[in-house]
Amino acid sequence: MTDALLKTEDLTKDYTLGCETVHALRGVSVEIAHGDFVAVTGPSGSGKSTFMNLLGCLDSPTSGRYILDGGDVSRLTSDELAEVRNRKIGFVFQNFHLLPRTPAIENVELPLRYSGMPRAHRHARAREVLAAVGLQDRAHHHPSQLSGGQQQRVAIARALANHPALVLADEPTGALDTQTSVDIMHLLQRLNGDGITIILVTHEPDIARFARRILRFRDGRILDGPIMEAPILPVSEPPGAAEIMGTPKGGAP
Repeated sequence: MTDALLKTEDLTKDYTLGCETVHALRGVSVEIAHGDFVAVTGPSGSGKSTFMNLLGCLDSPTSGRYILDGGDVSRLTSDELAEVRNRKIGFVFQNFHLLPRTPAIENVELPLRYSGMPRAHRHARAREVLAAVGLQDRAHHHPSQLSGGQQQRVAIARALANHPALVLADEPTGALDTQTSVDIMHLLQRLNGDGITIILVTHEPDIARFARRILRFRDGRILDGPIMEAPILPVSEPPGAAEIMGTPKGGAP
């Protein structure tokens, strides 16, 4: 890949538990291009969560290099990593992580506040990304007034607010029913089609197949072999397409 957004070179991560050293990552080298959609899968303890923590600048590697958007972030301080996270990475979590007493639009504005954007500008940007996920008519609803799928859409809008180089989604469908999970994956596919780079962690094979390619982890390494099998291709009119494009036909899922 010549147009790499991120690249890892022989990335390792070790943890010390008492007298034992756990080798969570064992020399992982991978490139992910601008505009790619990659699913990271593997059993519990395979290293996928450690890998995502490093990609999200939530931790530093024991050795190796991590190049993100042209900069080596492998040896940055905690404060420098926090700045990179806020400027370049959007996060989507399984349990949404929304502030319960705060309306959707203010939840979306949070990363913009941290970046120092003036109130009027961040308000306009929050409305823009809420419309992109089909929730412009839910801007002033609190999380308790939204369905699980709608809460995840708010979380996705928040992840997009700062124009991140990369969106990391950690089990984004884990708390959702089957149909709502499909709707959220169609939304992520549509956003990826607009050029947003997405890396998804999931233990569900059917969810992984919505990505363009799959990285399978085991014992701290990426497995050899096919990286994609029978992908679920984006469709022109997925369920909820009107909501995704910002012209809702009633409530979003």
